[in-house]
Amino acid sequence: MSASYDLVIRGGTVVTATDTVLADVAIVGESVVAVGRGLPAGAREIDATGKLVMPGGVDAHCHIEQMTAAGLVNADNFETATVSAAFGGTTTVIPFAAQHVGLNLRQVVADYKALAARGAVVDYALHMIIADATQETVASDIPAMVEAEGIGSIKMFMTYDRLKVDDEKFLDVLLAARQSGALVCVHAENHGMISWMSRKLVEKGYVAPKYHAMSHPRLAETEAFTRLIAMSELVDQPVMIFHVSTAEGAAVIREARGRGVKVFAETCPHYLILTAEDVDLPGLEGAKRMFSPPARSASDHDALWRALALGDLQVVSSDHAPFRFDETGKLRAGPSATFKQIGNGMPGLESRLPLMFDAMVSQGRMGLQKFVELTATNPARIYNLARKGSIAVGGDADIAIWDPERSVTFSDAMVHDATGYTPYPGRTVRGWPQTVLVRGTPVIADGALAVKPGFGRYLARTGGEAARPTGRLVREVDPHRNFGATLL
Repeated sequence: MSASYDLVIRGGTVVTATDTVLADVAIVGESVVAVGRGLPAGAREIDATGKLVMPGGVDAHCHIEQMTAAGLVNADNFETATVSAAFGGTTTVIPFAAQHVGLNLRQVVADYKALAARGAVVDYALHMIIADATQETVASDIPAMVEAEGIGSIKMFMTYDRLKVDDEKFLDVLLAARQSGALVCVHAENHGMISWMSRKLVEKGYVAPKYHAMSHPRLAETEAFTRLIAMSELVDQPVMIFHVSTAEGAAVIREARGRGVKVFAETCPHYLILTAEDVDLPGLEGAKRMFSPPARSASDHDALWRALALGDLQVVSSDHAPFRFDETGKLRAGPSATFKQIGNGMPGLESRLPLMFDAMVSQGRMGLQKFVELTATNPARIYNLARKGSIAVGGDADIAIWDPERSVTFSDAMVHDATGYTPYPGRTVRGWPQTVLVRGTPVIADGALAVKPGFGRYLARTGGEAARPTGRLVREVDPHRNFGATLL
């Protein structure tokens, strides 16, 4: 008699965002077909006794094989980035197709899709970065990218000289997203405040990496959040606020959500673990922990954990932005570089889930179900990846089998990305993924990569429910109250 299933993961503790049960998981082809006790034999079996069987992580914010506006290229290509993701238990990533000023958005998307198809070992979707909101981009390219290419989300910046989109153009893109059914994601900081602070610091000789944290005032976050939310309300276009770093920023989001604004928000492990003092290292070592917005304070950690628990923040992403600590990356400007000249960002695809598991589960802060919710289920739901983010009959068999007792100490020698270092050297975590499956195929097995580059599959999607407008129009754009003017 032939086996009933292609694969059975037997005897583990299955964890979803809503349940934790001792059960077997049966897989046929690429899908989960049964979850229960005492399931019939599979053609292959994995003994998960004493282990946790959880959905593979969904990392919805990572930069892969991307050139910055300043011409600096990430250390990772799609192969090295997604290999590191897989070793860390992540089975789906959403990086960016980055349009810079003067570039055609359609060509940008085609180029990134080709790069990903050659290298990715886990499944992937794309966000499109809009830096050049021309009439062609807004009126033609955005609708085409959503409908024809399946890119259901847009990212914009409110800061950085070569990336920022000013308010009027920002509103044009919000409206185009509304009409196309795309979610808008935003790096929201006040550009003028950051530029002014940076100039004053450099003029006075305060140029070490630690001063990067001072160049991004907390007020720059709260002001930009408030302005973004106002623009979102004016157009009735839902937004996702990336990498929330301060207690005050979380409070702005809580207030807006409390009055019915459709705003989502994420934070990252480094905003829950590192502080500005962790950047105060000898020489340029602090550059390894430079990212934007910068690390803040321990009191912000407490506020962000509360915001995650309350649901004000719904996602924890890595914001993986890898640059080597040499002249090809962070130190392109040489050994005397100021914080303004140092490559901005740090690796995180591999460390995201182990750091969060240790903080949430091993240290008893929130527990298994909340861990799954924030790192897999919520990002899959918000970004409209219907078959991802949970262990459910009919869903993709994206599964990470965790040893909850395995202790690992981060070191430069253990990283699988191309950065060559970890921002967390010497930090020990308890809990680590040992076997990782994507669509039922082991990608990581026995501590080794088990598939070839290009195994990952592109995930076309729309903005889905998260991008759906609320229908609650402010007076100025409501034709029933603005003397009949139809603007949206």
